[in-house]
Amino acid sequence: MMTRPLLLALGLALAGSGAVAADMTDEQKTLYALGQMVARQTAVFQLTPDELDAVQQGWRDAVSGTDSAVDMNVYGPKVNQLAATRREAAAMKVAEQGKAVVAAAAAEAGAIKAESGFVYLPLSEGEGSQPSGSDVVKVHYRGTLPDGTEFDSSYKRGEASTFPLDGVIKCWTEGVAMMKVGGKARLTCPAETAYGDRGAGNVIPPGATLIFEVELAEVVGKE
Repeated sequence: MMTRPLLLALGLALAGSGAVAADMTDEQKTLYALGQMVARQTAVFQLTPDELDAVQQGWRDAVSGTDSAVDMNVYGPKVNQLAATRREAAAMKVAEQGKAVVAAAAAEAGAIKAESGFVYLPLSEGEGSQPSGSDVVKVHYRGTLPDGTEFDSSYKRGEASTFPLDGVIKCWTEGVAMMKVGGKARLTCPAETAYGDRGAGNVIPPGATLIFEVELAEVVGKE
C-alpha cells in the first residue's frame, strides 16, 4: 500500500516531526490529515519508493520556494497523462484478476452466468412476486471486493435500501430481476456490469469485480 509512505513523506515532512500521532500537536495532526488527503488523491499513480522520493522532492522544492528542477510547462501537463496511463494499467490488472473470480463463481453448483457476464447464484428461493427491470425494489445487501473487503452494507446501516432497478448498475438491474421476494442471491459482477474502468470514489478500484449478497424484501411498485 502506498498511502502510508506518501502520508509520512508529505504530511509529516511539512509538520517537521517523525512523531507518532499520540505525540503530535493539533496543528501537526491537521498536517497529517493533509498527507492523508494528498495520498488518496494520488493513489492512482501506485508510486514505487523511488517515485515517491521524486514526488517528495518536488513537494519540498515547491513549499520552500526553490526553483523547480524541471520545466513545469513541459512536465506539468504530463501529470494527467501519466495518471491516465497508470489508471488504465491498474484497471486491466484488476479486471484480469476478476476473470478468475467470475469463472470460479460460474462453476458453483446452481450458478447461472448471464449473457452480460455476471453470475447469479440463488442462496434461498423466494416465494413472492418477481420484479421487472423498471420496478422499484427494497433490498438488504452486502457488497465486497474479491479479497473480502466490505465496501457497502445495508445491514450495517440497519435499514433496507429502496431504488428503481433501471437506475443501478447492470448487474443489479438484471440480477435482482431474477429474484422473487423473500429470496437471497449472490451476484458476482465483473467490471463491465458494475463500475467499469472508472471505479467508484476511493472505495471501488477501476476494473474491479464486485460480489453482492442480496435479499429482496419487497417490490414497491413501478418507478
